[in-house]
Amino acid sequence: MMLYIVVVSAAVSIISMMDRTGTFLYFLSFDAYLIVRGELWRLITWIFFPVNGGLLLTALALYFYYFIGSTLEREWGTPKFTIYYISGVITHILFGFVIWIIFGLPNYILTPIYLNFSMFFAFAVLFPDNVVRLYFIIPIKIKWLALANAAFFTYSIVSDLIKGYAILALLPLVALLNFFVICGEDLLGYLRTFRARTSSRTIKFKSEARRAQREQESAPYRHRCAVCGRTDINSPGLEFRYCSRCNGYHCFCIDHINNHVHFQ
Repeated sequence: MMLYIVVVSAAVSIISMMDRTGTFLYFLSFDAYLIVRGELWRLITWIFFPVNGGLLLTALALYFYYFIGSTLEREWGTPKFTIYYISGVITHILFGFVIWIIFGLPNYILTPIYLNFSMFFAFAVLFPDNVVRLYFIIPIKIKWLALANAAFFTYSIVSDLIKGYAILALLPLVALLNFFVICGEDLLGYLRTFRARTSSRTIKFKSEARRAQREQESAPYRHRCAVCGRTDINSPGLEFRYCSRCNGYHCFCIDHINNHVHFQ
């Protein structure tokens, strides 16, 4: 399904770049007033609207849509993925009609960008520790990209509210509805696992700290750098710190606390 959406979106992007008047995109945009008067294709064609930002950004966005969407479709199966995406489309359409009925704003309300980017949250819940290469170069875990995506959604909401576009500020929230409905249980499961893992690490760190403290009390020194071996006995004026990122409870002098290979 996602392949067809990306192919049609690519074609729409190319045609819209050649159309300097904007007539082509207007003909495809969501317009509740014209829809109820028979232009039913507008219920679907707004899904293929291109990303603003030029050819390179459009190509990266379409690749991103295909990669995330096709992976979710393989993981969930076509029926569940289709339900996920179509439910998001229907939610957006209902939102567009509600805005038209209440405020009389029929046109240029709906955009597919939040709908497509909301798929990334579902992907991050399923594969949080997978590593992708940002711009095909920078390796980064999916969960950190999901946080960046959440920051983008938050920025969009706050920015529209500041500009006085309260209606547009609701679009990112509308796009997240199907994510919470379909992936809410998976999200809660991941959060419980994350808290349990974090708690386990904290307990282990405190246990190692108590063990190291007992060893220090029986040793002729209180602190010893795990890199250079200097202690507070042979270097009485030297400062020592403990690294919480290392696996265990390890002491380092001030010269190596920020310059050492972490114990794993």
